[in-house]
Amino acid sequence: MKTLTILEAGNLMGLVIIIIGAIILAALFFSLIVTVVTKIIYERKGDRKFTKKQFIQTMLICLLICGLISGYICGGNF
Repeated sequence: MKTLTILEAGNLMGLVIIIIGAIILAALFFSLIVTVVTKIIYERKGDRKFTKKQFIQTMLICLLICGLISGYICGGNF
C-alpha cells in the first residue's frame, strides 16, 4: 500500500484552511501576549500611558514579524 501525500489525496482544501487558520490564530495570540507585556513595561516606567493607537501599532508590528517568520519557515528556506 502506497502512502499518499496531501496533494494526491484530493479535496483537502478544508484541511489547508484549518492549518492556515491555526497559524493566524497562533500569531494573533502571540502578538496579543507580546503587546500586553510591552504595555506593562511601558506604563511601569514613570507616569506614561499606553494609548489605544500605540496598542494597535504594536500589535500590527508584532503580527508582521510573526508573518515574516512564518513565511520564512513555511517557505522552505529555513
